[in-house]
Amino acid sequence: MTSLLDSVRYSTLVSYTWEQPRLLLLLPLVPLLFVLRWVMARRHRSKLGVAFVAGQLPRDWSTVLRFVPDVVLALSLSFGVVALARPQRTDERVVQTGEGIDILLVLDVSGSMELQDLRPNRLEAAKRLAREFLDGRQGDRVGLVVFAGDAYSLAPLTTDYDLLRDNLQGLRLGMIPNDGTAIGTALGVATNRLRDSRSRTKVCILISDGENTAGSLDPLTSAQLAHAYGLKIYTIGLGQDGTVPYGTDEAGQPRFVETRLDETTMRQIAQAAEGQFFRATDNAGLRQIFGQINRYEKSEIKQTRYRNTLDYYRTYLFWCIGLWLLWLALKNTFLTNALED
Repeated sequence: MTSLLDSVRYSTLVSYTWEQPRLLLLLPLVPLLFVLRWVMARRHRSKLGVAFVAGQLPRDWSTVLRFVPDVVLALSLSFGVVALARPQRTDERVVQTGEGIDILLVLDVSGSMELQDLRPNRLEAAKRLAREFLDGRQGDRVGLVVFAGDAYSLAPLTTDYDLLRDNLQGLRLGMIPNDGTAIGTALGVATNRLRDSRSRTKVCILISDGENTAGSLDPLTSAQLAHAYGLKIYTIGLGQDGTVPYGTDEAGQPRFVETRLDETTMRQIAQAAEGQFFRATDNAGLRQIFGQINRYEKSEIKQTRYRNTLDYYRTYLFWCIGLWLLWLALKNTFLTNALED
């Protein structure tokens, strides 16, 4: 009984999808049929011009009961239309199959990343576009390594992209006290993190703006070791060579410093690990580079959709037949006038 009452609730009706939604346009015609019937009856009904009583007959509430059969018939027809429109609910389940990629972002947070040839500075530009890169991943495990004079694994390989975005947002200049650029050490930490990965594709994306000035590991040796463990390394060199803006002086005038990227070493690292070197001299170039890497390294994730559709027309067909039988029963009572049918 409860399910029958729930079926006529407004919230239940609007929750359906309909196999034949155009049939619902017939619902306004149901009351129109009774209006037409009433008009035709008044126009063609025979009248006897004889008054049996003086004055008007007193009205009684029980006269309203004569409309009950018509209301029951109208409801029966309405439920019949709803049943014909086939109310349904679809339960869709998505199953993903395939193998993702393990990706490690290795990001320079040394003092030179404060230079402003990329806006607002090199570090903030790299952070923003790394977050956009995460938005394009699906089913891949991503980790984060940061380095300056030392290197640290900040986030393990994970598919929790919200956690990774929070970690990227928290990166700041000076977070590693020992300043410098330990590229070789950073690659060693990345290799140690990825070497036990069972993924068929293991990718390291190294983002730096300088030359190796710290650490005890040679960058090229680290790249060769990474390749031995199956890592592919993409290197991204940030910034322009020469004079670039760096904050303002006491008078509020822009300051400029000299900077240089060791492009040769960055290229050798990428070549040693079967990757590719990119140079980003502005924000647009860096965005294009991340877009290219995103296209190169796509995981093979297949989605299988299972749709389970349930029909609910039987409930409304039950209402239709039940009310129809009730209307037939009421026709044999005092509520109807056999002379008018």
